[in-house]
Amino acid sequence: MKIKEKLTTAVSLAAILAFATTPALAQTTTLRVQTHFSPETLSGQMAAEFVEDVAAMSNGEIQIEMFYSSSVVKSAETFDAAVNGILDCDMTGGSYQAGKNAAFQFAGDLAGGYANPYQQYSWLLHGGGYEVLNELYNQYDMEFVGWWIPGPESLSSTKPIANIEDFKDWKFRSPPGILAEVFENLGASPIVMDFNEIFTALETGIIDGADAANLTNNVGLGLYEIAEHTNYPGFHSMPADHLACNKRVWDAIPAHHQAILRVGMQALGLKNSTINEVKNAQTAKDLRAKGINLYEWPPEEMAKFRVAVENAWTTYADTPEAKKLLKSHVDFLKQLGALE
Repeated sequence: MKIKEKLTTAVSLAAILAFATTPALAQTTTLRVQTHFSPETLSGQMAAEFVEDVAAMSNGEIQIEMFYSSSVVKSAETFDAAVNGILDCDMTGGSYQAGKNAAFQFAGDLAGGYANPYQQYSWLLHGGGYEVLNELYNQYDMEFVGWWIPGPESLSSTKPIANIEDFKDWKFRSPPGILAEVFENLGASPIVMDFNEIFTALETGIIDGADAANLTNNVGLGLYEIAEHTNYPGFHSMPADHLACNKRVWDAIPAHHQAILRVGMQALGLKNSTINEVKNAQTAKDLRAKGINLYEWPPEEMAKFRVAVENAWTTYADTPEAKKLLKSHVDFLKQLGALE
């Protein structure tokens, strides 16, 4: 009897120990995310790598279904699709939502304010960027998770774009937001259209050029098959594409999954900016060899453009949230000595 009792006790103790040491069932997170980039572009390839990295870091607990080329809804509608539950997250850019609140312009592109991606990441990581951005995003039932910045963009054109004068009567694809205003004030005719409409619009002469992406991504979009003029280095725009998720979805994600997604975006940002820097330099050489005209604007033309941009900042920041975001950026740029 005593032997039986000892065996029973031993078995019970073993069961308790086994239960205590058995890991809890893994929590899983499944996210439906849309990006405006096609899988063929460099940025599209980087997005795919982000999906793989997040799955690996979470040991498969986080699975992302990525929809490329705005295949579910139009690019500018991605944010609302996430808010309304059609998607879980938006991987386009904040400036697409500038029509909701001018602050979203300053959440996505300061239009020539930062000289390179690393200055802009510095504001996000060390200048209170996460906090002030989520003050804005949370008002619209979204959570800002992170940025990935390809770097300064280059315009593509079927006509020369060597100076401010060349912008007069220049019809071009423009994203919504402050840059459409800036170029319009310089004499151009911006036409807001989706990424997947640009090639056909150029081919048929509906537009003369496009503000789409950087050199390498423009090649991926096929724009230089038609447009023989571009500018490099870029100066007019450096949009920060974001990952932003439905706030209710985000709050339901385990804290360690949230951390993986944030850190995953920081890793994506660094890899994306550096690979684009390398690729753009090589792309510039390849385009010159193919006879594409690359224009580097002289300082006097850059100064004219910068004046137009700074004027637009103050007139565009017409909401309390926009004023707060702009002030945060400007204060940080002054701290860096990048703005007087």
